[in-house]
Amino acid sequence: MIKDVIGNTPFIQVTGGSGYTPYINMSNPSAGMTRFNGNTQNLEVYDGHSWMVMSSSVASVGLTGEAINILSWAKQKMEDEVMLEKLAREHPAINLALDNLKKAKTQLDAIIILSKEHDTSTS
Repeated sequence: MIKDVIGNTPFIQVTGGSGYTPYINMSNPSAGMTRFNGNTQNLEVYDGHSWMVMSSSVASVGLTGEAINILSWAKQKMEDEVMLEKLAREHPAINLALDNLKKAKTQLDAIIILSKEHDTSTS
């Protein structure tokens, strides 16, 4: 019987878990549904054909390696942006360079849009 659920990455948060039993329409279950079977005292998951007993005493919930890499990259980018904005507030030269970078990014985005429009109009 599963006694606990553990998030195995820094991006998974597990909360709650006291006494709440969701309603499951037992006459029409769908694959992926879970239930606690009070008769057998087991946590079960429906595989699309039958209810399968989850045999571990602890369920582990996690993300794929790719998802972890993407979230780690996004977290680092957010931290970098916060640091850069802080430095820009403290140093006029960094502020000016950051403004120039933002303008260049806006121009690049406009050129990309125009290039795509040009490519579709000449096709």
